Amino acid sequence: MSDTIHLTKDKKMILGWLLFGIYFLMLIYVMFFGFSRSSYEEASYNLIPFKTIANYVNSIGYYNTSVIMINLIGNVIVFIPFGLFLSLLIPNLRKSSLLILVFIWLIGSLELLQYVFSLGSLDIDDILLNTVGAWLGLKVFLTVRMALKN
Repeated sequence: MSDTIHLTKDKKMILGWLLFGIYFLMLIYVMFFGFSRSSYEEASYNLIPFKTIANYVNSIGYYNTSVIMINLIGNVIVFIPFGLFLSLLIPNLRKSSLLILVFIWLIGSLELLQYVFSLGSLDIDDILLNTVGAWLGLKVFLTVRMALKN
């Protein structure tokens, strides 16, 4: 008798959606309440691509290294699971262009909510970095899927 647990395809999908839900709730918490966020009197925004990124790169001696890592690399890494989950759970999103369009709409909506509620800032650079993370998640999914098929 085998002690291996075999999950049906439906149970795997339910588990996948449950894990994605937990990840998404944690993400919402970090985006809106994490890092000691509190409501600002005046919401801030940046609509100029690469302005914030350039600011961090040009101010490496000024900012603490952990601040730069969180804002640049962290904004990519945190969204890799997002791309992985979307690719796994919604097969139509396994095309880069469609995943990127859907992701930009989703993350843009969250960034806009940060602005509306003055919790964090609306920053086009965050959207760009987050999108790179989601795209990398798709690429990881496709690479692992291909390796498992061979």
